[in-house]
Amino acid sequence: MTADTDRLRAWRGGPRLGVAYYNEYLPDPSRLETDLRLMADAGITSIRVGESVWSTWEPQDGVFDLDWMTPILDGAAAHGIDVILGTPTYAIPPWLARKHPELAVVRKDGAPVPWGGRQEVDYTSELFRGYAERVIRAVLGAHGRHPAIVGIQLDNEAGLHLIHNDHVVARFRERVAEQYGDVETLNREWGLAYWSHRIAEWEELWAPGGNTTPAYDLAWRRFQAELTADFLGWQAGIARELVAEDTFLTTCIAYQRPAMDDVAVGAHLDIASGNAYYLAQDALDLSVDGAGGQWYADDVPQLILMADRMRATGFDRAEASGGFLVTETGAASIGNAWLTRPPYDGQLAQAAWLLAARGARLVSYWHWHTLHSGHEVHWGGVLGHDLEPGRIYDEIAGIGRQFAQAAEWVADAEPDADVGIVYAHDSEWMMAFEPPLAVPGTDAPDRKAYARIVGDFGRAAIDAGLQVGYVNERQLPSASDLLDRFPVLIAAGLIAASDRTLETLAEYARLGGRLIVGPRTGYADDLGRMRQAQAPTVLGPLAGVRYQEFAALAEPVPVEADSVRLGTISGRAHGWMDALDVIDQDAEVLLRYRHPHFGRWAAAVRREVGDGVIAVVGALLDRQTLRGIVAHVAASASRVVSPLVDQPDVVTAHSLVGERGRVWVVHNWSPQECTVHVDRVLSSVLDDDVHEIAGDIVLRGWDVRVWREGPSESQ
Repeated sequence: MTADTDRLRAWRGGPRLGVAYYNEYLPDPSRLETDLRLMADAGITSIRVGESVWSTWEPQDGVFDLDWMTPILDGAAAHGIDVILGTPTYAIPPWLARKHPELAVVRKDGAPVPWGGRQEVDYTSELFRGYAERVIRAVLGAHGRHPAIVGIQLDNEAGLHLIHNDHVVARFRERVAEQYGDVETLNREWGLAYWSHRIAEWEELWAPGGNTTPAYDLAWRRFQAELTADFLGWQAGIARELVAEDTFLTTCIAYQRPAMDDVAVGAHLDIASGNAYYLAQDALDLSVDGAGGQWYADDVPQLILMADRMRATGFDRAEASGGFLVTETGAASIGNAWLTRPPYDGQLAQAAWLLAARGARLVSYWHWHTLHSGHEVHWGGVLGHDLEPGRIYDEIAGIGRQFAQAAEWVADAEPDADVGIVYAHDSEWMMAFEPPLAVPGTDAPDRKAYARIVGDFGRAAIDAGLQVGYVNERQLPSASDLLDRFPVLIAAGLIAASDRTLETLAEYARLGGRLIVGPRTGYADDLGRMRQAQAPTVLGPLAGVRYQEFAALAEPVPVEADSVRLGTISGRAHGWMDALDVIDQDAEVLLRYRHPHFGRWAAAVRREVGDGVIAVVGALLDRQTLRGIVAHVAASASRVVSPLVDQPDVVTAHSLVGERGRVWVVHNWSPQECTVHVDRVLSSVLDDDVHEIAGDIVLRGWDVRVWREGPSESQ
């Protein structure tokens, strides 16, 4: 880890505005001074450079051109702009692809990934790493100690492909042999008698391309994620030799990558960073339900949960208090032409303040200018193709002024959280292999089923007015530590769960936590095998329920309240149901199916255990019904009480606590103005003319306010 210097602490305080800046892509690179002046005027204090252009750094094998970056770094320093310099290893030059076609990633079907995009290379290859180390040492050797450099980004969005090259498959066989010791143990543990898959020697362990065994697939996915983490850790070791002590190391995580375990990667970083892309316009209306499971958020709860998950990447390290960096988020638009949805007035500020409210120390736009050539010419930057400041630039400049004005209140502040969501890569990968859900409206398997399940429960918590935090199953602390962090905990879709995980969750409830268990949790073990035990294992007996049947629901099934606690709630179950039988008289049925066959089973059950509560929700539910269940279980559990009374459905309130006290970031996620009632004295952080806030406050459409607790110090 880097030294905890005053410079580093100050930079990580945030929030800051940044952009990715590619002077080398401009038709007229001589406009560097104009760009830097415009950035400084807009309050942009950080740029990310150099990560995508290996062929510019090394246009021919062993021939380097390094000086072109010097004016950019010198100019940034002159304007007080910090620089994050990227290692250019994710986009290999054509000369390397031609010289060594064997470096191409081999897909599951045995075909190589053709060169012409990016990330086509097998980064586990020692041959490739020789070339990669050479360019890393050249770039960082020339620029790594430049006074403008505050951070190094290692590679970019790693883990795009599962690598099936022969030497990688051979390494996997070695890993499995090392783990299990002998083939008979493997045969037994993976159940390889099925379909004549028993092996007599390790060489018979087949390549993953034709695999149908769940335990094999889970081991393979873990192995692939380890390869990604190892690659970034290898780069980190090189970079640390070549930069100043107070220069941080990070990477840009694309959390949806198939070979990405953000916790394993985060162990090699000084601060986590990644993408926070979202669709703007009507997708940012809180009443909208997005499809989910994309590389971008297509509704407000997904954007909130995206930020909370990024914050959790470094949870178990001391540096977690440093928050996280958003190295890429959208300015004018994201993606290809068909996704061009430039934000409505106010939405850029809404998104920036939402990210800052959940712990972002940097909000950096991809990118400064909209590209004139290449694949991403419709990915709108801060400046358009005409390179003239316009509405987007003006709105971002406004955010820069707001961030500067709020700095003393939000720098180093930590977000509050009422509800913890347990996230597990193993369950994500297991559901990708055999999804319990179909793509809506089709019979096709939904490989993003886990994200949909977790997203539904997270959305319900947000709809209930609660603040969310993530905890990765790999970082699961003791039950008492969990309770210290979260009064409410959600474990939904946690199918590949170890005994330790389930026992920790059970103890959490006994100690006083409010535990919400979602569908599929505890059904399989951490090797991907279906358990020979009463489902849900460990948690079912504690909750007073079990199930022997389950169903993928072809059509929604009505549900209705079966408890006075929920009043007259009714709605629909969809996608999946675990058919819950009540086996303990102390267990209370909250919801029951209204159906001639499924009506014999409960959809949701609650039971008090020890000092806490456990609720098992056996199905995916419509938004309002699931919100009601979560709100009921979490009632009065919040340790931080919102200042908003009867909060409108389109409003969220997020809070952070720093040395100067608690700050509230309040959003109206709708085009219509609405009124909120504030039940205590607050003061505006952003408006010097508003000294006292209380009573009824009108929020404009797409409005965001930043308030601090207590009256103005000037009063």
